[in-house]
Amino acid sequence: MKDDKVVRPGHMQTDLPTKKSRGRLGRDVQNKLGQQLRTAFDDVVSQGVPDRFNELLRRLDEDKGSS
Repeated sequence: MKDDKVVRPGHMQTDLPTKKSRGRLGRDVQNKLGQQLRTAFDDVVSQGVPDRFNELLRRLDEDKGSS
């Protein structure tokens, strides 16, 4: 029997990478993921910083300069 993998209770048998390479994505997967994240967050980035946050940052800079 070639396919005699031990499956622990509560764990599904999958074709995931071995422990040695776990956590590393291939270059093509990284590129696709990056593309999808850029698409998803492009709108957020283009909105800019709200005026009230700019005002708070300006006041913090002033307070920091006076101390």
